[in-house]
Amino acid sequence: MVIVFGAGGFIGTYLVDQLIADGIEVFATDVSELAAEYYNDLDVSYAYLDITQKDHFDNLPKENIEAVVHLACIQPASVSERDYSATDYVMVNVIGTLNILEFCREHCVPKVVYACSHRNTQGLWADKAGEPIAESDGRSIMYTGDYTMFSISESAATDCVEHYTQKYGVEGIVLRLPPVYGFGPHLEIFKDGKPIVTGFLALIEKAEQGDPIPLWGDPSVSRDIVYVKDVVAAIALALRRNGVTGLFNISSGKLLSLQQQAECVVRVFSAEGAPSEIRYEPEKSHYLDTFVYDITKARDVLGWQPKYSFEEMLCDFREERDGGRFAFLIKKRKAIMARAMTNKSHAVDTATGK
Repeated sequence: MVIVFGAGGFIGTYLVDQLIADGIEVFATDVSELAAEYYNDLDVSYAYLDITQKDHFDNLPKENIEAVVHLACIQPASVSERDYSATDYVMVNVIGTLNILEFCREHCVPKVVYACSHRNTQGLWADKAGEPIAESDGRSIMYTGDYTMFSISESAATDCVEHYTQKYGVEGIVLRLPPVYGFGPHLEIFKDGKPIVTGFLALIEKAEQGDPIPLWGDPSVSRDIVYVKDVVAAIALALRRNGVTGLFNISSGKLLSLQQQAECVVRVFSAEGAPSEIRYEPEKSHYLDTFVYDITKARDVLGWQPKYSFEEMLCDFREERDGGRFAFLIKKRKAIMARAMTNKSHAVDTATGK
């Protein structure tokens, strides 16, 4: 059995589906009531579980657990401006992770796979100037901005995983992820505390409507991304690899420019014979940084490499969307986002996964 924490989030929903397809028994957890409805319909074992509350772990199975996958977190994309709390980041991302690790130690769970963001390398991006960042390059946190407490708390969580690996022998694998693309219930997010449609979805909508696609700033600015199904494949491999521990970059390992993204979106989503015009607006800033990650270690140790090119990812995105995948979760998430902006006391889901 594999327990998935944060099973109601973007990566979590894809992962649970894939593990079940692989014949693996899954126990899903999240703090979301809508996830409970979703997994009940799929006949997947589920428990409402707040990882900051140790007594909630009493609701989990205690035997025959082969591994846990830790996707639960609080992150800026899930937090409105009025609900921001530095303490929440520490409670969920650090204390919550410790509670998961203690559960594994107490119940002899041999393996933990933890997915974390790449944001704690932000201070390296300018210095590397588009050169691949390896695991051995360490991290460099930016101490101002929307992602500061997220990066601090995730870095501490990563160190906790390594501590339990060295002290207690838990096989801790940390998968470091750049922006993860794909169709799912995450396409409306919070940015700087305010709800927005992701820029990725906005481009697609413009292409489908035949509207011009604006490219702000320098269209050659490039960054590394990864498709959600490639991430899920990496997690599945990590679960199968015995005796493997440590940090692994999981990304495309390639730079993708804004120009390339726009051209691919036009090819895949514009009406046949009526491609959207790409309109350049260099006077407007996009505030994007350049970064790319070295995935040699993941290839050599995990036997993983990305399957999808960006254009293949877009085609698969369209197929998943048009097939109605996650329709229930998408509808409910929109309602949650709306309530978060109108009700100050509303608690935004803190474990929806990354």
